[in-house]
Amino acid sequence: MVEPKLVIKPIEFDEQRGIVKWLDVRLVPWEEVYRETTDYNRVAKAIKDMEIRGAPAIGVAAAFGMALAALWSKAETVEKLVEELGKAKKVLESTRPTAYNLFWALNRIWKKVEEGVQRKVSVEELRRMVVEEAKKIYLEDIETNRKIGEIGSKLVEDGDTILTHCNAGALATAGFGTALAVIRYAVAEGKKIRVIATETRPLLQGARLTIWELVKEGIDVTLITDNMVGYIMSKDIVSKVIVGAD
Repeated sequence: MVEPKLVIKPIEFDEQRGIVKWLDVRLVPWEEVYRETTDYNRVAKAIKDMEIRGAPAIGVAAAFGMALAALWSKAETVEKLVEELGKAKKVLESTRPTAYNLFWALNRIWKKVEEGVQRKVSVEELRRMVVEEAKKIYLEDIETNRKIGEIGSKLVEDGDTILTHCNAGALATAGFGTALAVIRYAVAEGKKIRVIATETRPLLQGARLTIWELVKEGIDVTLITDNMVGYIMSKDIVSKVIVGAD
């Protein structure tokens, strides 16, 4: 199996420096600007303001926000650290009430906190548990996307024209994307495919983000208006449709 390279890294955690770094997707494709912070409140703002978007990416960002809260806390007791982590969790939960991955990631981190309290671990050990769980969430998302790409690419044939909508790519996840992972793996395997992406109004995630991702990696892509989908499908131009799903 030939695997594509992880070219686009929309969100990263630097444990040594104690920072979270992310690509501000609001500015793509005009600018490629990375933000970074040591403050979970800034991560929360990034989620709320849609600097970070896409369910998986939001979940990873929230987990990293909790990691920052743990790393930068000056708490000297487990009780105080738990109190501060609880506050961070509430702040992060308030950012996107409809985002499933947000609550899934935060609840997963919180289970680790409860586990640490039950085991009566030290403050430093509890910090470590939170940070390690956040890193696992990040790595698991990338691995999940790899698997989606690996399995999905088997359904793609050489010469296919694939229609996609919105942005289910690297910018919506920790890396590779979901729908676009399938395309990336098919290209890495040497299949000559063509992608057609819709604008996706009103926020233009297709025109701004999907097109940017595929052009950046040299993948053949054509942009169409949303209203053109019916026409091109009626002309048998499209071989397959691959989209993300919530």
